Amino acid sequence: MRCEVKLPLESVARVPERGARWPLVGREAQLEEFATAWKDRRCRSVLVCGSAGVGKSRLAEECLFRAVREGWKAGRVTATAAAASVPLGAIAHLIPAGVDLSEPVKGFAAIARELVGPQGDRRWAMLVDDLNLLDATSAVLLRQLLDAGVVRLIGTVRTGEPIGHAVEALTGGDTTHWIDLTAFSERQLESVLPAVLGRSVGRRTLHELFTASAGNVLYLRELVLGASTSGALAADGEIWELAEGALPTTPKLAELIDARLATAHPDARPVLELLALCEPVPLADAQAVSSLTVLANLEAAGLVQAVIDRRRTNLTLGHPLYGEALRAGLGTMRRRQLLLQQADRTQAHGARRREDPLHLATWHLTATGTADPALLTQAAVLARHAHDYPQVAALLRALSEDARTYASCFLYGDALLQMGQWQRADQLLAEAEARALGESEQVAAVLLRSWNLLWMAGCSDEALHVNDTARNQIASPVGQRLLTLNEASLRAASGQPAQGLALLEDLETDPRQAPDISSWAVASISKTAGLALVGRSSEAIEWAQRAYAAHLEIDEQVRGVSHPARQLVPLIYALADAGQLARAREVSEAALADLDVANAPLTPVWLAHFRGRVEWLAGDVAAARRWYAEAISLARALHQIRPLFHAWGGLAAAAAVLGDLAAADATLAEMQAPPSMGFYAGEEDLGHAWLWAARGELAQARAVLTAAAAKARDAGHSTSEMLLLTDIARLGGAKDVTDRLAELAQICDGAFAPARAHLAAALAADDPDQLQAAADELQAIGAHLLAAEAATAAATAWHRTGHPRRATAASNQASTCAAHCPAARTPLLTAPQTAALLTKREREIALAAATGTPSKTIASTLHLSVRTVDNHLQHAYAKLGVTTRHQLATALGVRPGFVKRMA
Repeated sequence: MRCEVKLPLESVARVPERGARWPLVGREAQLEEFATAWKDRRCRSVLVCGSAGVGKSRLAEECLFRAVREGWKAGRVTATAAAASVPLGAIAHLIPAGVDLSEPVKGFAAIARELVGPQGDRRWAMLVDDLNLLDATSAVLLRQLLDAGVVRLIGTVRTGEPIGHAVEALTGGDTTHWIDLTAFSERQLESVLPAVLGRSVGRRTLHELFTASAGNVLYLRELVLGASTSGALAADGEIWELAEGALPTTPKLAELIDARLATAHPDARPVLELLALCEPVPLADAQAVSSLTVLANLEAAGLVQAVIDRRRTNLTLGHPLYGEALRAGLGTMRRRQLLLQQADRTQAHGARRREDPLHLATWHLTATGTADPALLTQAAVLARHAHDYPQVAALLRALSEDARTYASCFLYGDALLQMGQWQRADQLLAEAEARALGESEQVAAVLLRSWNLLWMAGCSDEALHVNDTARNQIASPVGQRLLTLNEASLRAASGQPAQGLALLEDLETDPRQAPDISSWAVASISKTAGLALVGRSSEAIEWAQRAYAAHLEIDEQVRGVSHPARQLVPLIYALADAGQLARAREVSEAALADLDVANAPLTPVWLAHFRGRVEWLAGDVAAARRWYAEAISLARALHQIRPLFHAWGGLAAAAAVLGDLAAADATLAEMQAPPSMGFYAGEEDLGHAWLWAARGELAQARAVLTAAAAKARDAGHSTSEMLLLTDIARLGGAKDVTDRLAELAQICDGAFAPARAHLAAALAADDPDQLQAAADELQAIGAHLLAAEAATAAATAWHRTGHPRRATAASNQASTCAAHCPAARTPLLTAPQTAALLTKREREIALAAATGTPSKTIASTLHLSVRTVDNHLQHAYAKLGVTTRHQLATALGVRPGFVKRMA
């Protein structure tokens, strides 16, 4: 194989240590509920209730802190089983010395007097953790103090356990407010984990941590600590990701789970072990090892769950971590016994359910290391249908070489392709092609092999060669048609969109009329991408919407080959370049929500990548950085080559615009020269260009962008060319690109193309009216950073021409738009009052000097003498009233993090 690209290793970082306090995130609604209840004069108690580990104590502590902030004095009571056996044991530390409790009425009155103080103005907020365990005497005393208005109670109550007399005594009447606390949802974890870890968390990692913890905060904390300690949870400088494999745990987590499982009766152990290995288990099979009474008790305790599926009832464990703990305690023979017994039960029932072959093959393979070859292949088909490619590979890896068939080689090759192992995938798909018994099998293997070479290896020429070789061997019209469509798709995705679109012109709108549904699915995606790349965005959007709807109708027939969400990937690209940025965001969110990240690995890479591009175009550079980092992390885990280069370029560009030049430098150092594939050519150079701009080398940045735009133009990628030329205009080269942008505005449809052309023309003319109109146009689209730049330039022009009111209005608009682009800094966002004082040449030289670039380097870049540069610089100093480059940076609004001397 001629293509080889090595990927860099990611660095390892650490999470906060065990003793560190996690921030309270994701409980805003409950805190607001507490605040409302606490303001009510009738309120005597606020109780936080929930299951073990959901964060009741942490929330109650925050409630106490807020009460103290409002002037209440804090008291704490920790109820325990040990203290419950001693009257007043839990609150003995609150009883003043010398108080005689032999006469309860006088004693309680004395305690109340002591608590309120000599002035009678002390108010106490009393936190009682685990109120269920409070002894009866303490409860009576607290009730007296509550009724007297001396204290208010903030308590925690564990659900699923007996209420007890203490809770009943303290919660009667309508003066108690209950706050129900549940486990975190996956969406809540999106805000919790970055707050804990200090940076974004990849979607795959988020999904795995949520699946393992089921949102239980206590379990989540231990999983994060365990993964961090082992190095399984690492950050590459941008995003946290988990390594593949089982999640490491901690001794404390094991202790918590073991204690929970220990509450089950010994008779329940067999069914718990069975569920740990084989869940979900039909109720009838569960009753074969444990009585219905035992199962009912397990369900009441939350250790198992009953799931009704039509007329069937299946049992699962109450928490994913229970299975891990139970499996860890099983010996080899016991494991084998349970698996084979369950396999016998399933076969005795006739193995009639669709998923039974997959279960049988997996159980036999796990128990004995082998299984019937036909059963393994049948199971692999089912696993592929569910997009569980690791399981497909595990099943087919067990086949001996003499048991391999066309079907097993094809399935195995496809699974390895999806998992990023493209070299071994190519070998298996070539073997499948050689084992093919007819043209249809040969064509299917060729199609998959060529796409492996293109998308995974980045070898577009070799992919086309494989396709052409097969076409010379295939005689049937159907086979020729499929290979022609495949060529079209390959060309549309490898820098030849016009040629690809010409071959896709007659692609069927109804996949059921196509010669092969799977090939149609791939070709329809390529057609959307080709149309978007050449600027026919409206057609791309219309086609993609129809294709997605059609794909949903045939989903059952192609589910194992292509997820319908793949049709939405190029749609996001088309929507963004048409100026429908909000809609592009919505589509990407819906597509990501529709995907199981663990089972459809390739599509989320591109969804994250194009979501980053959407945010870049919208101007939310921080969000763009996060999504590009996500795409890189996902692609790196899969060893997927294709998206990395453009995502690295986007990540570097975002970091540079945010002033993080060290991160931009590091990203570009990782970014290697991409294979010559041509997919939205030129945009991979954005990182280099914006890093030059961040260093004040605007001429060098424009040179990089000019060369990149030429690549895009040669490839026929009109939308990429327009993006790159627009950035040239933003960096001081508007006059050089205005005419070409006007031409592209006639080629590319949608609202974005003319808006970009108008921006360039307005910048070239330096006309405040045109700049204001461009700002309005871009703001309406949602391109907030471009709008902020246009409005800032308009304000500068209004200041210069003596129109302070209009300048103020434009500055206000710029501020409004810039608020959507937190921390973004570009040359055009310089303060308008300052910029108005300088000529364009003075401003360009001043920006370069402010970022630490030596005069000699500025002179060389701008083809000026050093003396001329220094003269311009002195004029700028005089106009701005500064004497040093540091003061110059402050005057120009360049943040300290934006300043870095060029290496």
